[in-house]
Amino acid sequence: MTDNNSPSNTERQQLLVKLLEKQPRVTVAQICEEFSVSEATARRDLETLAAHGLVQRVHGGAIPFQRASPELPILERSQEQEQEKQRIGKAAAALIADGETVFLGSGTTVLEVAKNIKERRNLTVLTNSLPVINTLAGLSEITVVSLGGMLRDSELSFIGHITEQSLSEVRADKVVIGIRALSLEHGLTNDYLPETLTDRAILGIGEQVIIVADRTKCGCVSTAFLAPITAVHTLVTDEGVSKEFVSSLRNEGIRVVIA
Repeated sequence: MTDNNSPSNTERQQLLVKLLEKQPRVTVAQICEEFSVSEATARRDLETLAAHGLVQRVHGGAIPFQRASPELPILERSQEQEQEKQRIGKAAAALIADGETVFLGSGTTVLEVAKNIKERRNLTVLTNSLPVINTLAGLSEITVVSLGGMLRDSELSFIGHITEQSLSEVRADKVVIGIRALSLEHGLTNDYLPETLTDRAILGIGEQVIIVADRTKCGCVSTAFLAPITAVHTLVTDEGVSKEFVSSLRNEGIRVVIA
């Protein structure tokens, strides 16, 4: 098949974006038929659009690109996807064994993990989250290590240089954190730039990185780049997540647990 030079590459790509505004998915085969181009050209168009954050590449085609909405303060979002977060928290907690050292980050989903590990024995929990500290304080079988720093009021978490210095002194078997958005192309992203360096330091202390995120965070992107998707060992999410997204992650060697 010979590529048709009319419309131009740019025009064709613009038409592809408009096409995805009207339907949930476009396939390579559909592009070839619609625009009389080869599969190689169709794939190049999709790769170009994905690189510019205009579509999300999936196996055999693309789906509309989703941008994460601004994050509300922790107390205001405690009831968002509440049942899903509870299931995710329970499933992620099941990955934590007696005797381990784990880091628990901030956020409502990680807090659900904390609520489900109260019966663990000989557990050490490192955390920069005030709600996690309050949840696990006073339990005889759990040693809580608080990583201080500057308190971020909206998240009730400690961030900044002092926190990062503390993180350089510790190591964990597992790191459990939430994320504002994650996608194959753009990796892990958050919407609060000052927190990025602290989050990167957190990722660096664990042998395993476990991301807890409901379906609204998957396939999305936010403002501040944190790490590539390959930094994740396990994603714990809910059953509403796209099967294609799950398949793509598993193809990258990432374990996906559906709660």
